[in-house]
Amino acid sequence: MGGSGGEAMRASDADREAIAQRLRAAQDEGRLTITEYDDRLQKAYAATTLGQLQPLVADLPEPVPAKPSPEVAKRERQRRNLIKEWRDWAGVSFILIAIWVVTSISSGEPKFFWPMIPMGIWAAINVASMISGDSGGKKHKGSDD
Repeated sequence: MGGSGGEAMRASDADREAIAQRLRAAQDEGRLTITEYDDRLQKAYAATTLGQLQPLVADLPEPVPAKPSPEVAKRERQRRNLIKEWRDWAGVSFILIAIWVVTSISSGEPKFFWPMIPMGIWAAINVASMISGDSGGKKHKGSDD
């Protein structure tokens, strides 16, 4: 935020809110007493320039980006696996149908639609894994997942 010339720049609502969030985090961590937090928060919302905001957090550490919780990371991994499984299913289904079309055309008559068997089995497995919550994740013996 600060720099030469930037301190006189007018502060936006987003700038004030960012400082307020840093102050809330510092108060939650025990770095500020409730009185210090309240005083700085009032000054933050009353500030008109970036130069007035910067001193309010100058003695506080930079915020550390939060890592997603293990549950959130696991759900995201499952979602990606699920998308990959259905994308793979669609690609293979396209190839199987193309083979069926070519063989039907070359024989001069429609053949039994055999691609429905592997497509149906694979789709059923994908649906079952969605219901069970496995979402295509490959579990190994001894895994905690």
